Amino acid sequence: MRVFGQPIAKLSQAETRLFASILTIAALLLAFGLLAEEVIEGETLPFDRKLLLAVRQAGNPGVPIGPPWLPEAARDISALGSTIVLGILLLAVVGYLLLTRRRAAAWLMLGAVSSGVALNSLLKFSFARPRPDLVVPAVRVFTASFPSGHATMSAITYLTLGALLARTHSEIPVRIYFMTLAGMLTVLVGLSRIYLGVHYPTDVLAGWCIGTAWAMGCWVLMTWLQRGGQVEPPEKS
Repeated sequence: MRVFGQPIAKLSQAETRLFASILTIAALLLAFGLLAEEVIEGETLPFDRKLLLAVRQAGNPGVPIGPPWLPEAARDISALGSTIVLGILLLAVVGYLLLTRRRAAAWLMLGAVSSGVALNSLLKFSFARPRPDLVVPAVRVFTASFPSGHATMSAITYLTLGALLARTHSEIPVRIYFMTLAGMLTVLVGLSRIYLGVHYPTDVLAGWCIGTAWAMGCWVLMTWLQRGGQVEPPEKS
């Protein structure tokens, strides 16, 4: 089997990582497609309802489980995936990258998030899944449910930013730290949406799948352009 015109056994380390990324993107898109099909057919409702009610008080499903401060903490975490917070973060990062003359990285960041917003809006409009009606949500919502916009956009923004920061360091522990932090933020935002009762678990799972695939796709494109010398290579410390 040949990849990039060469047998797999002869691929360089960079080419192997690129090939693995493409396979991962394909797997995530497949998972999203299968999940979307099940959602359309209503097959996921028993799972969704069971998990939603599991984080609610048994005798009063309008109240989340846990101490009184936990819902407030969940709202704060959820805000990390909001349009306003991510928009401010995006402008700050893009401004910094432009000031430091990393124009390709700036356009990558801006393009990844902006196109992700458009994609998420299109998906929400296409599926038009109603919000959960089993519990009273702890925050107000105005859009359709599938996929979760907070899960999708936090995955795109934080994972892209994490990868961007990781590429500025050659030390493996530092790279792992940045990507782990980005992953943790993405997961926490998604879980907060389930806890607050504004999304079904499958909405969040779908958001993670499509958001991660989109972020990885943007970085595969960036790597491909760097290989061709069309954009500046990553910095080395």
